[in-house]
Amino acid sequence: MKTYSINKRANYDYEILEKLEGGLVLAGYEAKSIKTGHISLKGAYVTVKNNELFLTNANIPAYQPANMPESYDPERSRKVLVHKNQTKSLIGKISQKGLTLVPIKVYSKHGLIKLEFGVGKGKRKIDKREGIKKREAAVKMKRILKNNK
Repeated sequence: MKTYSINKRANYDYEILEKLEGGLVLAGYEAKSIKTGHISLKGAYVTVKNNELFLTNANIPAYQPANMPESYDPERSRKVLVHKNQTKSLIGKISQKGLTLVPIKVYSKHGLIKLEFGVGKGKRKIDKREGIKKREAAVKMKRILKNNK
């Protein structure tokens, strides 16, 4: 399993309640571009249209800019393939207040490009500050324990 892109802001901005995996519907040149590591999940999110999931606002630049069709849009919506019962379950969860679908990472599995996304609840500024304080306290404790040995 090779990871191509990770959304670092996902765990900082959202509390991930549940993680899921889905396939991406891509054109051939998009798959080649992703496999060379050219994808950005910054600002991307997963939406629901007509009971189907779409990865929106993910930037996949051209693999060979000179050979790309004129109509190519690097930030177009791409379909995410999941089972129907999972889609229905996700639609029910998203309808709750404050829950959203957040892309976490793009990776390959058995030669296929997969998207890991999660059901997330947005964190408030206070929650983010508490997380930073906990991390700093843990680092400080490690440092003290290391120096006492």
